[in-house]
This record gives sequence, structure tokens and C-alpha cells, in this order.
Amino acid sequence: MEQVFEKLMYASRWIMAPIYLGLSLVLLALGIKFFQEIFHILPMILEMKEVDLILITLSLIDITLVGGLLVMVMFSGYENFVSQLDVGEDNEKLSWLGKMDSGSLKNKVAASIVAISSIHLLKVFMNAENIDNDKIMWYLLIHITFVLSAFAMGYLDKISRTK
Repeated sequence: MEQVFEKLMYASRWIMAPIYLGLSLVLLALGIKFFQEIFHILPMILEMKEVDLILITLSLIDITLVGGLLVMVMFSGYENFVSQLDVGEDNEKLSWLGKMDSGSLKNKVAASIVAISSIHLLKVFMNAENIDNDKIMWYLLIHITFVLSAFAMGYLDKISRTK
């Protein structure tokens, strides 16, 4: 009975596989949104103010960082929790694939969230004249919280690895 239960519980990790596949659909949606933004600005690029172009560029960088985060979570999560990816020798293999455990994945996700938050905060500052000071303060506080959380997670990971 115990062996059956353990095998069933171990096999349940495959429930995560469709979730990782679903993240690839979100990645596709981000790609569509990315190019929608580019095609939206192209006709009016010559009349556009520099600040507006920079804000749109920061939005595109934001989308790119989120896409990279999705790829990292999809592949590392799948390899750590479901099954090893069998990428043939004839295919190009990502250098970090198979080398990221759940602890380092957490740290990379935290660093990515800080980077995404930094880009968003930069967009807020570039558009500060149109945003209430209270909102700017909250954006800054939330960003500082992300930074401190990422730092604390990295520090705790460092402490646990040295023991």
C-alpha cells in the first residue's frame, strides 16, 4: 500500500507539465503584445516625442524581461520538478539548463522581479508630472520591498550553502 501511494504521489509531478506548457502560451501572448506595440508606434515614429518613445521602449524592455523570466521558470521548473529535458546534441542547448536548482531559480526570479520593478519605476519617474506623488511613493516603497526581499533571499541562500 505504501509503495503504491509513493508511486502515485511521485507520478503526480506530471500535473505540473501542462502548467509549464500553459506558461509557453503566455510567452506567445507576450510576443504578440510586443510586436503589436512596435507596429503601433511605427506609423507615428517621426511625430512622437522622445520621452514617449523612451516610455514605449521601457515597456518593450519590460515585456522582454518578463518573457525571459517565463522561459527560465518554464525550463528550470520542468527540469527540477517534472523531468529532465532531453535536448539532443544536434540542438542548441541553453548553457544554464540542468544547472539551476530550485534555490538558484528563486534567486534568479527575485532578481528578475527587481529588474522589472526597476524598469517600471523608471517609467513612473519619466512620467512623474502626470502621476500623483502618493502613487510615486507607493511605487517606490513596493520597489524597495522587492529589493530588500531579493537581498534577504540571496543572503539566506548564501548562509544555507556555507553550512
